[in-house]
Amino acid sequence: MNFYIVIPAHNEANYIAKTLESLVLQTLKPKHVVVVNDNSTDDTQTIVEKFTQQNLWMSMVNIKSSNTHLPGSKIIKAFYKGFETLDNNYDVICKFDADLIFPKQYLETLSNHFQSNKAIGMASGYCDVKYKKAWIREQITGKQHIRGALKAYTKQCFLDIGGLKKDMGWDTIDEILAKFYKWEVLLDDTLKVKHLKPTGANYSKKANFSQGEAMYKMRYGFILTFILGVYYGFKRNNFEIFKNYLSGYLKAKKEKLEPFITEEQGRFTRKQRWIGFKNKLGL
Repeated sequence: MNFYIVIPAHNEANYIAKTLESLVLQTLKPKHVVVVNDNSTDDTQTIVEKFTQQNLWMSMVNIKSSNTHLPGSKIIKAFYKGFETLDNNYDVICKFDADLIFPKQYLETLSNHFQSNKAIGMASGYCDVKYKKAWIREQITGKQHIRGALKAYTKQCFLDIGGLKKDMGWDTIDEILAKFYKWEVLLDDTLKVKHLKPTGANYSKKANFSQGEAMYKMRYGFILTFILGVYYGFKRNNFEIFKNYLSGYLKAKKEKLEPFITEEQGRFTRKQRWIGFKNKLGL
């Protein structure tokens, strides 16, 4: 299968060489890897250039955007700057982070999964983080969710879901929409990906506010947003998270922001999120 990979990168000089080297060593080589160097001020560009000179199937796009880190729009806009440089001959499109080390058989294993079951639209392994001297599974999300750091979509699944949303919540709604269109989502626990720069436990106030806006655009509804805000605020021992989620949601509702899914997809989304929340509570 033809794997095309887009890697947004901002000041990843400490990690990106290891990521790219792990892709060079794959038993099934990707057909194309494009790194989107987003306004880096460190040696990211120099490091990537060395790889592109040695591997003709690697390329780089330099862009300039805000240095403000907001999960969602910034990274997906960067993804599309890279995606736009690719042709349409991919079987699988991947959005990977620039701080990962993939096991050598990663892409080959994903290819085997996709080919053995044509109903699979998304697949991945799990992220491990270093704790003391051991690598353990990253616990920021549940076991049934593909991390935004290592997304892989078959072409038809990617087209069905309308690509990636340029907004907070893109890496939640993509899986829900995949299921809406009857695609299966597979996580292979034998594929352990080393995550060199673990995701921060707390986003900024602005990011949490944007998360509330995204909940409105994903048609969560007030009750589900309220309950999730309470849950995450309690889990992270930070009541401000709840307040910011709710403020973002109510502001979006007041301004009548345009949801990025249909009403039918919204009903399906709420059902899936309720199921997921109950599973978190063990109900």
